[in-house]
Amino acid sequence: MRYDHHFDLIEKSPSARVYESDGFLMRIDFFDHILRVALVKSDIPMVPTWSVCPSADEVPIEGRDKLSTEGFDLEKPAVEESDDEIRFALSGVRFVIEKKNFRITASTDKGVIYRDRSGLAYNFDGELGHGSAHYTDRFEGQKIYGLGDKGGPVDKSGRRYIMSATDSMGYRTDTSDPLYKQIPFFICDHAAGSYGIYYDTYSKGCIDLGAYHDNYYEHFQSARFDEENMVFYLILGTPAEIVQRFTSLCGGAAKVPEWAFHYCGSTMEYTDVPDTDARLRGFIERCEAEGIRASGFYMSSGYTQIGDKRCVFNWNTDKIPSPEALSEYYEKHGAHLIPNIKPAFLDDHPMYEMIAENGWFLHYEDGTPAKFPFWGGMASYLDFTDPGAYEFWKDCVKKQLIEKGYRHIWNDNNEYDIYDEAVYADGFGRQVKAARICPLFSYLMTRASREACLEAGVMEPFNISRSGIAGSQRAASTWTGDNYTDFSELRGCHKQAMTMALTGFLFFGHDIGGFSGPKPGKELFLRWIQYGIFLPRFVLHSWKPGEDATMPWLYPDLIPEVKSMFGLRERLASYLYEEAERARANHMPLIMPVFLKDPSYDVESDFFLCGNKILACPVFDEGACDVTVTLPDIPAVKEGWKLRGEGEIHKKGETLTVQCLPSDLPVWFEAV
Repeated sequence: MRYDHHFDLIEKSPSARVYESDGFLMRIDFFDHILRVALVKSDIPMVPTWSVCPSADEVPIEGRDKLSTEGFDLEKPAVEESDDEIRFALSGVRFVIEKKNFRITASTDKGVIYRDRSGLAYNFDGELGHGSAHYTDRFEGQKIYGLGDKGGPVDKSGRRYIMSATDSMGYRTDTSDPLYKQIPFFICDHAAGSYGIYYDTYSKGCIDLGAYHDNYYEHFQSARFDEENMVFYLILGTPAEIVQRFTSLCGGAAKVPEWAFHYCGSTMEYTDVPDTDARLRGFIERCEAEGIRASGFYMSSGYTQIGDKRCVFNWNTDKIPSPEALSEYYEKHGAHLIPNIKPAFLDDHPMYEMIAENGWFLHYEDGTPAKFPFWGGMASYLDFTDPGAYEFWKDCVKKQLIEKGYRHIWNDNNEYDIYDEAVYADGFGRQVKAARICPLFSYLMTRASREACLEAGVMEPFNISRSGIAGSQRAASTWTGDNYTDFSELRGCHKQAMTMALTGFLFFGHDIGGFSGPKPGKELFLRWIQYGIFLPRFVLHSWKPGEDATMPWLYPDLIPEVKSMFGLRERLASYLYEEAERARANHMPLIMPVFLKDPSYDVESDFFLCGNKILACPVFDEGACDVTVTLPDIPAVKEGWKLRGEGEIHKKGETLTVQCLPSDLPVWFEAV
């Protein structure tokens, strides 16, 4: 009966139960501090997961059964059943599930911490439209954190976000959505407690955190996805514990080599000009002349051009006569080149017909390659769910990059922003509509690139990807994409970084100085470097046609100040690397909002923790000359805080104002 589904127990074990109503199954699994809930429609195949990876082993290339319990710490709670309710306690939290419409409520002595919406919380029989849907109660004064690289404030309450990934060059952090990644995970924190929720899906959708109001229901929030089945993880604990458990659920993060924590250069300008080889060599020469250490350079895609087209894995030998000689030059100078590669092949690419004949592109039902607008032409996306295409990509990475001395990979333009339901992917032998798994391709691309490096004997590959899913951290690090140059975006990028830090990301950063838009003014240029010093990825990157590239010497009269700031980053690089390894082992963020360690701290603060011992206090306002900071109480503080690591010890809770001109070193405190 529509709107009135009564569920009966049909299968049970000590750590799981399955209930049925009108042909729909609801399954619950009991894990340590996690309740997994699955709505399964028997006539619709369930897409595997590549995100959930609770054991040390990588997910099989064809995916993992979404309902697998392998690798989890199973719990065996005492379950009480009546005709109307299911009752049990899990990790100190009491659960009641009403058998009518399977409404879940979780509570502690402080009150209800989680509750499904009354009436109907799940889309069992199309009552709530197409796809899957989940509606939950909103709580008075609640705060919401997470959802990946989303813009807006750190507290996402009251906003609505699209679950999709797109190439959003020049985005504005206050209004643009979606951005580059699709991470349907968030934390809800309120007076009675906290919970995290992760929806294990790659389909497009929307998460509404209070923008929508309906007079016939109490205040609610919702998640909706195109996929008909729904599997989600309800994660229990404090916000910090939830971040840790979610990160662990997704398998943690790959190790980042120490050199990647030093300054790396980047600009599209150097590879888009005819004398690319000379520009790239000149970058190292200029850095050495200025006394700036550069440990690497991100090579934008201009090195692959045929005419004005960018053709992945093609070396333009007019621009770079000998790729091997260029990589040897960088290696001799103690630096690394990180070439940009893209997963789309233009239809006039030299390898296009060969790939099409092998059926390795996303395609229509008759096998014809699907084409999409891409970088000035029409192109087809490689289908990484086809084993042949996957191995082809690895072979190209080995032969065209690694064998020429390029051992680290920049995976770019891999958002696969596809809406056409007539386009299919192989799905590792289980054909699937490509639009239902778009962000999965980005993960498989970066995983293939990393595997190619490892198989070729690269000991510690540095692999970075612009797009991603939960679990992509196992294969690649990331950055926040093609941001815009403006003072408002400086603070907006900080909020975006704090959001990403609460979503399982470890090594990431922004394009310092802004990627697109106008050339940064002197004040903004210096303020952005002051801030960027404390981010894991320290890279100035830009594309500003008609303007000089945003390089350390953008303003010759500011070189002394820039060198001083870069020197501070050099001194902090070893600290960042060591803290990153500690964070990786503990499944915790490297940089994070202060409230994660001091719950009393303002969630929207401009200040943030860099590792366990550094409080970074950047200046984000144009014309400001100082910062006023209240020193937090975090576990690393024993005696107090030292300004810039030197001098007087200031007590936790103390509020002080510190002068910080654009030309100064940034304000930061070290816990002692």
